[in-house]
Amino acid sequence: MTPIVYAAISDEISGWYDSIGPWLFYAAVWGLVFAGTGLFIGAFVPFITGDSLVFAAGLVSSNHPDVNIIPMAIGVGIAAWLGDQVGYTLGRHYGRPYLDKRKGDWLQNAIAKSEKFYAAWGWWAVVIARFMPWARVLIPAIAGISKMNYYKFFTANLVGAIAWGTGLTLAGYYAATIPAVKNASYAIAIFFITASVIAGLRTWMKNRRASQV
Repeated sequence: MTPIVYAAISDEISGWYDSIGPWLFYAAVWGLVFAGTGLFIGAFVPFITGDSLVFAAGLVSSNHPDVNIIPMAIGVGIAAWLGDQVGYTLGRHYGRPYLDKRKGDWLQNAIAKSEKFYAAWGWWAVVIARFMPWARVLIPAIAGISKMNYYKFFTANLVGAIAWGTGLTLAGYYAATIPAVKNASYAIAIFFITASVIAGLRTWMKNRRASQV
């Protein structure tokens, strides 16, 4: 998303406060952050449930004393963490048993490769996916389907939720008075996206070489 589009969506979300007031604004932000991954809503409206939402929540907190940044930022982090936990649980306890009943060779090979990927790179994949609109929706469920170690997922989800949810909310809050922070938030997003692409290419090349042996 370009900075101009990002800012436009953030401004629109900031306007919600005038329509629904502070308490419903808290509930709307936390609910949408949770639903983005926990209910897979982010697959259909990734920007309204993602970066723009939490950044705008910080902006609103800086401009309206009725919205306190501390509970807002902590609440966003918790909602983000809970959403991924639900996505993982659904993938592991419902998605995997359903797929195991399908005996096609292609599907079983895909599952085996996915398990290998999450065993090697799953922790980083979960953290990095937080900063990518559609990946943040799919990665937790796929991690569950691939039976990624629960404790690794738990810690990766916690780190990602704090870095993305709490961190980006605080970035929005301080951007109101320190414009350089807003520009830095774009740089951070670009860094994580670039890192995820590099990690993905490395894994793809590694798997390709292994399949040729």
